[in-house]
Amino acid sequence: MIVIKMREVLRETNYTRISNSYCKSIYKERWMYIMLIPGIIYFLLFKYGPMFGLVMAFENYQPYLGFINSEWVGFEHFIRFFNEPAFWLLFKNTLILAILNVVFFFPTPILLSLLLNEIHITWFKRLSQTLIYIPHFLSWVVIAAITYTFMTVDGGIVNNYLTSNGLESISVLTNPTAFRPMILIQVIWKEAGWGTIIFLAAITGIDPELYSAADVDGAGRLRKLWHITLPGIRSTIIIMLILRMGAFLNTGFEQLLLMVNALNREVGEVFDTYVYTVGVQQGQFSYTAAVGFFKSFVSLLLIISTNNLAKMFGEEGIY
Repeated sequence: MIVIKMREVLRETNYTRISNSYCKSIYKERWMYIMLIPGIIYFLLFKYGPMFGLVMAFENYQPYLGFINSEWVGFEHFIRFFNEPAFWLLFKNTLILAILNVVFFFPTPILLSLLLNEIHITWFKRLSQTLIYIPHFLSWVVIAAITYTFMTVDGGIVNNYLTSNGLESISVLTNPTAFRPMILIQVIWKEAGWGTIIFLAAITGIDPELYSAADVDGAGRLRKLWHITLPGIRSTIIIMLILRMGAFLNTGFEQLLLMVNALNREVGEVFDTYVYTVGVQQGQFSYTAAVGFFKSFVSLLLIISTNNLAKMFGEEGIY
């Protein structure tokens, strides 16, 4: 009996010590916790709060009835979407653009970072970084306007040059075959430079002594790049790839909305533009909420799969 009593006293004493240590730690870092409050409020209001709107996908939502009084229809909107003739066209277009982005756009910032890292003239390196960052700050409206200025058949710079030299004009903006390469080039030009920031930061974290040791061994630039730089940023590349999978089906709503027209709609219509057309313009909120829910669910599965695959190959993953 005495032993049990002593154990209880010790447990209470340890609990009290742990509680006191937590309180002291929180008080010591109180300004850090206070600075977290705006970020937490932001995520609660603009990230977690809107998630409750997903219930709209399972009912015939009527704005004047609200979420509670609208008719509950279960998976009716999902079944309708999967049976729509447009589903496979949207799925194919979205998937092709997503794969093109992963295959061609994702490696581009890595290659640019490796090239920038090899520039040892400081002013030229800074100038190059500034020039490749600038397109990120242009809106898609400006990018689309520049594309039209260069490529339109009616007075475009490229076609004016071709016709003035006796060549035939090319119709890139209305040609379905040229649509996907044009979209990919726009994305790479606008965002690849900005994407180098994370990889350049990862490269600067590599121990310089490794390069010094490689110099002693007589390794050239390519060997140092292959055996030191790339392995040094491998974990960053994996994490960025996993995060990229979360936005795999996000193919750029603004960009496609501006570039799609009646002649290339067959290859340019994707889930995002379909949601805007049917949901906003036609007022079918519940149906398009189901489309968005499906897209988010696929993205979640891709993140989990990619993360597990990364862990299987010995990487850390994102959780």
